[in-house]
Amino acid sequence: MKEALEDLKKKMQKSVKAFKEELAHIRTSRASVSLLEGIKVDCYGQKLPITQVATVNVVEGKMLIIQPWDPNLTKEIEKAIQKSDLGINPTSDGKTIKLVLPPLTEERRKELIKVAHKFAEEARIAIRNLRREILEKFKTAKKNKEISEDDYQRLEKEVQKIHDEFIKSIDKLLEEKEKEILTP
Repeated sequence: MKEALEDLKKKMQKSVKAFKEELAHIRTSRASVSLLEGIKVDCYGQKLPITQVATVNVVEGKMLIIQPWDPNLTKEIEKAIQKSDLGINPTSDGKTIKLVLPPLTEERRKELIKVAHKFAEEARIAIRNLRREILEKFKTAKKNKEISEDDYQRLEKEVQKIHDEFIKSIDKLLEEKEKEILTP
């Protein structure tokens, strides 16, 4: 049963990690290379992340400079950024691409917070589902007399404790992201 609890923790950690990655893609008023992580560029017959075909630098916290390793990819990178949901138009001089992050409006900030809350709820649901699955396994084991009633009660409390821990970490990450979004 200890292995089952360790496995549960690993799965819950993966859910929290996925949530963190989703939060990283939400734009704040500061420029960050992570904004481009989900954007893939058509090149050499494949779709590759921008960070694998160009150097990306943050300038003054409000601008991203993208320097493709192959200048022929500049147009493709521009197209990929325009197609993305970033809402930023790239400017290019043929060799480098500039992305200037405009200040967020109050309305846009509220939209981004809603998106963050949606991601948080999805992460919470994943954690709850993992809890439900393992409790079902333990109920079956109790039913088949593989574990006693006392063991089941103890395991149930341990699972709830683990669940609460991970839900708190999701809430904490969400709170931090909200502060980041609301900070001009």
